[in-house]
Amino acid sequence: MFDDFDADRRPLVLIWEVTRACGLACRHCRANAKPERHPDELTTAEGKRLLDDAARFGDGQLVVLSGGDPLARDDLLELVSYGDDRGHRMTITPSGTASLTPDRVEALADAGIQRIALSVDGATRESHDRFRGEESFEDTMTAARAAREAGLPLQINTTVCADTVDELPAIRDRVRELGAVLWSVFFLVPVGRGRILDPVSPERAEGVMEWLHEVDEAERFGVKTTEAPFYRRVGLQSAGDGAGARRGGITAGRGFAFVSHTGETYPSGFLPKSTGNVRDRSVVDVYRDSALFESLRDPDGFAGKCGACEFRQVCGGSRSRAFAATGDPTGSDPLCPYVPEGYDGDLPATLRDDGPGVPDAAD
Repeated sequence: MFDDFDADRRPLVLIWEVTRACGLACRHCRANAKPERHPDELTTAEGKRLLDDAARFGDGQLVVLSGGDPLARDDLLELVSYGDDRGHRMTITPSGTASLTPDRVEALADAGIQRIALSVDGATRESHDRFRGEESFEDTMTAARAAREAGLPLQINTTVCADTVDELPAIRDRVRELGAVLWSVFFLVPVGRGRILDPVSPERAEGVMEWLHEVDEAERFGVKTTEAPFYRRVGLQSAGDGAGARRGGITAGRGFAFVSHTGETYPSGFLPKSTGNVRDRSVVDVYRDSALFESLRDPDGFAGKCGACEFRQVCGGSRSRAFAATGDPTGSDPLCPYVPEGYDGDLPATLRDDGPGVPDAAD
């Protein structure tokens, strides 16, 4: 789908963080969510203006309502219905709390939500709740079953870090059992509360990518990675294909844009470098014309081995992780272990030694 998509003109995914309020305080939360809503959140009228403006991207713009917990807003159904009327494909990533009842899931579907994404970071109640530091597993399972009963396609989001990587095969089984249509596997970017967690090593990440391609081929649900675009490079290499003239999946600023709860526009929620506020600058103009967004859509201008890599057009590396690690959003992604042939620049310390073999993530 992305190969024929003009990422210079519109994002494939537009995320609007409608609030940072949330009843949970998960250890890995990007947003540092708090129980109370921020007084400077976009109002209902401002949110509708954002949805009006986003319609300039074209028909069928994918809009993801995120948080915090979007259900903390009492105007949520009104905003969903309004976006649906404007022709957007409205989706949502609610928190797994007791507020996400079957009745509310059904109401979201009736208002126009076309997909719901729930987080599952452990295959069992014990492992999921231990990782999140909150009791949310049972509420999440209830909401997942309610989505199926309401006819809502279900997406499962999972965080990959040192604490969760060994659980992936069991989580895969849980994704299958829940009847999800997509498993979105997010590789930790150390922002927000996520700074306290340990990422997997580059070598382990490569092994997980190979395994995820096997899962994608074997399962009925789709698999995608978030903040790990070298999943595509691994797939091409496994298939024996070169980078060629193919183009890549979405990355921060390239097919992806994020509007915060207060209206700041970022290339990604994990790359909190503002390019303007939707209260006084169009999200369409920011996406198409801001210098930061344009630079993120030019992999030939990236620094280090990402800029030298022959797979830079199909991958490009995580711009968010590069920013978190170096302060430069066009720098190299430290999670990717691949070294371009002939590259003689500086390598991250984690890649200078061979180290031990990669544990098998498949079994």
